[in-house]
Amino acid sequence: MPIVIIEMWKGRTDEQKAKLIKGITRAFEEIGVEAKHLSVIIHDIPKSNWGMNGEQASKLSQ
Repeated sequence: MPIVIIEMWKGRTDEQKAKLIKGITRAFEEIGVEAKHLSVIIHDIPKSNWGMNGEQASKLSQ
């Protein structure tokens, strides 16, 4: 049973997450994996807990 883990910054809506899960599921179905055998886990990580270039992502300009 495949498990897809997505780590992304916190802030996406439930609707955006649902669309992402559906899209990933479709991609796996295209390669022969049934949806019932796929798990998708989304980790919403606050920008203050994500480091880039030696800084917290929350401190970097967008």
